[in-house]
Amino acid sequence: MARSTRAQKAERVTAAQELLARGTSMAEVAVALSRDFGLSRRQAYRYLEEAQAVAPPSMIAEASVTITLKVPRSIVRELRSYSANSGLSVSEIVRRAISAFLSAARGHG
Repeated sequence: MARSTRAQKAERVTAAQELLARGTSMAEVAVALSRDFGLSRRQAYRYLEEAQAVAPPSMIAEASVTITLKVPRSIVRELRSYSANSGLSVSEIVRRAISAFLSAARGHG
């Protein structure tokens, strides 16, 4: 089996950190990582251990691409308000939301 790239490793550690931050149990995080990334449970626990050892958020080492979206004003207001309250940038919130959506969609494809 090929070794994971730095970007893959960062993505998996970040996913584990986000699930842990939501209060998901370690066992449930391991199952989710295993399912979402096609990992063995043993490897999922390794990423989970690393997620606990590093300070969040772990940045995904991948180039970003600018996109333009048309979104209703009411959603933009909510997004900006959430951004101000959470301390996360609008870009980070949108990236996380899209990533979570695609992750869920992969499991229901």
